[in-house]
Amino acid sequence: MEFDTITAISTPMGEGAIAIVRLSGEQAIDITNKIFVGVGGKKLEDAASHTIHYGKIIDPATGDVIEEVMISVMKAPKTFTRENIVEINCHGGLVSVNRVLQLVLRHGARLAEPGEFTKRAFLNGRIDLSQAEAVMDLIRAKTDRAMNVALGQMEGRLSNLIKKFRQEILEVVAHVEVNIDYPEYDDVEEMSHKMLSEKAKYIRDELKKLLQTAQQGKILREGLSTAIVGRPNVGKSSLLNSLVQENKAIVTDIPGTTRDVIEEYVNVRGVPLRLVDTAGIRETEDIVERIGVERSRKVLNEADLILLVLNYADDLTKEDEQLFEAVNGMDVIVIINKTDLPQKINLEKVNELAAGHKVITTSLLEEKGIDDLEESISLMYFQGTIEASDMTYISNSRHIALIGQALDAIEEVLNGIDMGTPIDIIQIDLTRTWELLGEIIGDTVQESLINQLFSQFCLGK
Repeated sequence: MEFDTITAISTPMGEGAIAIVRLSGEQAIDITNKIFVGVGGKKLEDAASHTIHYGKIIDPATGDVIEEVMISVMKAPKTFTRENIVEINCHGGLVSVNRVLQLVLRHGARLAEPGEFTKRAFLNGRIDLSQAEAVMDLIRAKTDRAMNVALGQMEGRLSNLIKKFRQEILEVVAHVEVNIDYPEYDDVEEMSHKMLSEKAKYIRDELKKLLQTAQQGKILREGLSTAIVGRPNVGKSSLLNSLVQENKAIVTDIPGTTRDVIEEYVNVRGVPLRLVDTAGIRETEDIVERIGVERSRKVLNEADLILLVLNYADDLTKEDEQLFEAVNGMDVIVIINKTDLPQKINLEKVNELAAGHKVITTSLLEEKGIDDLEESISLMYFQGTIEASDMTYISNSRHIALIGQALDAIEEVLNGIDMGTPIDIIQIDLTRTWELLGEIIGDTVQESLINQLFSQFCLGK
């Protein structure tokens, strides 16, 4: 498959030590040669693959020196895209890198679409679709363990498992086809309902095991949406600052200081939390604070985990009890803050309202109780440990949905066996399972879906 030559800036925009303009395609080296003058007049087409060369970018139309650069040359097929790749290393800065990019575009390259470099790696057979999606997971990883999961998927851990399942299914389908098309072959064992049932149960059980990792995998990939809620002035902003270990939120003794939703990512023992400090939920006449309260209620409804903060030095109020009602049925950790002050809160009543949810006491002023909170969060979702290094997690919503559908299809196979349905009819659901698993790695996926997936990538990747 042959494509035109694409280019894009592959480093973040802004000031920095280095900025990179990347080209990929058959003409990548030729296009760069038109604007590059190396030391001693050396031509890039004569350079060995995977070498780097010092020189200057010159505008051929005027002869002006545009930039002083280092150019990496990587020749097909041993590159990320399996095409010729050139990376022009410029000085970091908005003007210099854009001048080089414009010059490259004027001499025959086309501006790449979002994710088009990775898309070419997929289309040229360098990686499969699940590995391509892992590239973006790696870029967006918020913790070391999330990064390890993405690296495992990039290296083919998930795709190898899926390919193994598909091969198992393919062998059964081929066996059935031989029995149907060539019944006269006595040396081929006839596929029985019992044999088919054993194989289908094995595939079903393996898919169930994989699906069981979905919640943890998705948390590692997307973060756990965590809302900090409570009455004004119970210590919600202090809790955010303690977890983030920065003063992100304004902390005062004045109720209602937080007027809007404050969002921050934090790594809690390998669990990425998308932490949201909300405006205190209460009835108020202040129109700005009232808008903040409404936004808080919306965040509350969308959160995966609720950190409900109470004041150790206050009696329980009607507003506190209403908050317990609002989070009923959700994952909740109750935090009783300000234990450095004299107790007024009724702890028995708190435990009754918590209805079995974890209750933790803290003094954020004295930095007490945060370790207990972090341990509780880790235990709630990962039993205290995350075996990201040696487990195959599924974290992508598309993969989760497809494995769920494949599981439904294999269940239909088993139902057909139980009802005594002829094997050639059962084979239809078995083939459907094979096709659904193929969509994960891109073997049986439509072009429109491929385009949609890669459009979510950043430009230059």
